[in-house]
Amino acid sequence: MTADPGSTGSDAAVRIRPAPLPAGRGRASALTNGRPPHSLQTLGRDMTQTAAPTGTDHAQTESAAGASLDRLRAEHTALASRGLRLNIARGKPSPAQLDLSNALLGALDPADCKTAAGDDVRNYGGDPRGLAELRAVFGPLMGAKPEQVVAGGNSSLAMMHDCLVWALLKGVPGSREPWSAVPRPAFLCPAPGYEKHHLMCEEFGIELLAVPVTPDGPDMDTVERLVADPRVKGMWCVPTYANPTGETYGARTVRRLADMAAGASDFRIFWDDAYVVHHLRGHAASKAEIIDLCAAAGNPDRPFVFASTSKITFGGGGVGFFAGSPRNVEWYLARDSRRGVGPDKINQLRHACFLRDVDNLGSHMDAHGALLAPKFDAVQSALQGRLHGHNVATWSVPRGGYFVSIETKPGIARRAVELAQEAGVTLTVAGSTWPYGRDPNDSNIRIAPSFATLEEVEAAAEVIALSILLAAAEQARGAGGA
Repeated sequence: MTADPGSTGSDAAVRIRPAPLPAGRGRASALTNGRPPHSLQTLGRDMTQTAAPTGTDHAQTESAAGASLDRLRAEHTALASRGLRLNIARGKPSPAQLDLSNALLGALDPADCKTAAGDDVRNYGGDPRGLAELRAVFGPLMGAKPEQVVAGGNSSLAMMHDCLVWALLKGVPGSREPWSAVPRPAFLCPAPGYEKHHLMCEEFGIELLAVPVTPDGPDMDTVERLVADPRVKGMWCVPTYANPTGETYGARTVRRLADMAAGASDFRIFWDDAYVVHHLRGHAASKAEIIDLCAAAGNPDRPFVFASTSKITFGGGGVGFFAGSPRNVEWYLARDSRRGVGPDKINQLRHACFLRDVDNLGSHMDAHGALLAPKFDAVQSALQGRLHGHNVATWSVPRGGYFVSIETKPGIARRAVELAQEAGVTLTVAGSTWPYGRDPNDSNIRIAPSFATLEEVEAAAEVIALSILLAAAEQARGAGGA
């Protein structure tokens, strides 16, 4: 993707036009021109790109296209008649994944509810940063010393929300005034991205500026240009197996994020490392540590780093984490101390006893990966089997995380999602991965294959692939939904 070179400010972030797809890794393709978030391997030939001959040949071409459209419609009608009721819209752990953590429910001995420091977790008090033994497990994963980590309640999203609200009302270290005092404060959003991030900003009137995505993370030329505006107070990042596009930020990208000159002295990167240990086949993604790089660049307070156990143990029943510079941690704890008397330390101790250390956590995540990988393989198989050679879509081939991101030909994603729904498959609303729910090219579809059974994923992926083909055929014939 490339931004319109003739635009400036927020307009430059919104007006995105297609760019040629690069050859390379991380993406399968049946499309040779679009706006992918990954490198691609170009496959096949677009039957609609070759100019139709005149006269009789043109009529024959039109007849063949009509026959293809009729065939796809008939196949779609047959699928719809099966009465499928499949939902792959949300990246929820499956029941089998949740069962991996059932021992967590009995991880505490009622006779021993004390931490290594001797604090009774059933009572008030203790370290406001949370249990040291749990911070020791997650600190290295977050690229932070344990003393620079805060173990909180059950939701890292709630911690992000708190940081955003506190920054708006109080400012952050380095602020001259609260963020809310700035006319039209703004955040940078790699797009496609995570809609929960977008909705937080929308809730408080923070303008969202879309940034194109590359195989190594956000397009840094665009980021560096937009961040010079002092209105830009923050940036959302999912650096490992990004939601939904699946890339892991490259070392050069992270270094540029750490080094770049920001227009706002209190600019913050909200570094949501939700999938830091969520590898499909046990091979950890190599990534640079934002906290160390920012400190070395003279911007130690720039990153707010977040992580969670929500897709490690129990969704909604885990532990969220915040990490940052000593000054950021002090700022966070000062605000948090006025919010309540502390997190659920019983749940923190339960997690510390169950997860134990980084090695045990790794083995636990290998078991998650073994359950998830066949489902991701099923999606790849269906997309490759049905879309190869038709030049209608590209899709990510992730090594971890919870999503497969599809980029269709411009103008057909909403119709494809609608067709899938008619055939009994519920997907994330097309466009929801873009700020304000507006995908400028109407081309992104997010698939979340984790919760459904393998058989359901296989069936759903076939429906999705067929729906993309049918939507493209309708567009080619100018048929719309008729």
